[in-house]
Amino acid sequence: MLTRLPKTPGMRGGFGAQRVCGLGTGAVERSVRRAEELIFFSNGSFFSCEFCPGRYSEGRATAQSLTMTDHNLTSKEPTAAGVRMTESPDLEGFPKESAWERTPALRFNADWRGKNADQERETEVRLLWMPETLFLRFRAKYRVITVFPDAEPDGRRDQLWDRDVAEVFLQPDASIPRRYKEFEVSPNGFWIDLDIAPGEKRDLKSGLQRRVVLNEAAKTWVAELALPMNCLVERFDPSATWRVNFYRVEGAAEPRFYSAWRPTGTAVPNFHVPEAFGELIFVEATSERK
Repeated sequence: MLTRLPKTPGMRGGFGAQRVCGLGTGAVERSVRRAEELIFFSNGSFFSCEFCPGRYSEGRATAQSLTMTDHNLTSKEPTAAGVRMTESPDLEGFPKESAWERTPALRFNADWRGKNADQERETEVRLLWMPETLFLRFRAKYRVITVFPDAEPDGRRDQLWDRDVAEVFLQPDASIPRRYKEFEVSPNGFWIDLDIAPGEKRDLKSGLQRRVVLNEAAKTWVAELALPMNCLVERFDPSATWRVNFYRVEGAAEPRFYSAWRPTGTAVPNFHVPEAFGELIFVEATSERK
């Protein structure tokens, strides 16, 4: 059943009916209410509401020899592992839950200096890969949601970091220390991708796909990203070691909560510290669940 998300106390930024339909921008394509979860897809479907009359759609209900069990990862270790996805994706093109369950989870809840831990704002990150796609899943606990009510028709939103976001910085080639890719996604499915280099910041135009699930009862939001490998590297080599860091931002005004997997240690919040990145390795899947 297609419904409109009711305004939730404590949510800012027009997260009611305006948030669901994107005020006609097409930034958020579909909503489905299931067991108190609101799911946003990126397949071009729309539903009808007072802001978007007449727009309605039912929607659609060479790897290295390392394996996941070679690496018992914890959030304190400076290495993240992406696990090869061996089963087919779901109908929306994202990993099935059974695939995510076989990946190690990284969790962090401290600020960008590694201090002021907040369990109510913990972030969990999991990664899967196929030769043509890198998948990431953020599971974020939150205290309050603050989002932009508007975006470009495809959901891209400049300055997205000025509201709540989850972020990943990826550096496939560490030989150029200050060049990396930046991807952000918000609790209402908006996104931005950037190519960062010394003295410049360009739109990456990666062709990423995203899916976001907001669970108000549990006070969590889950964002999945599907990143085409060809926007990251010319030729993917699973034996290579990349550099990576993961971040969260929450809050409407300063002091906001700036959280990092690998602390950057700067005097003021700053995620653009590639020297603080951890490592990302690519491993084979096993039948064992983590």
